[in-house]
Amino acid sequence: MLTKKEVLESLDSLPQKFEAEEAIEKIILLEKIHIGLEQSKSGKVVSTADAKLRMKKWLK
Repeated sequence: MLTKKEVLESLDSLPQKFEAEEAIEKIILLEKIHIGLEQSKSGKVVSTADAKLRMKKWLK
């Protein structure tokens, strides 16, 4: 879960005028990074070898 502080710090990097979509995209990216870090900490990762096997059909 994101904290208000993280979101506000992320929004602080936006210019004075911006589209709402830019702010939403920034928050969504921050959340995805947060989720990925939590998954990594809990061991929910895929090895490079396993990833290559999974992607083999896509990388013809």
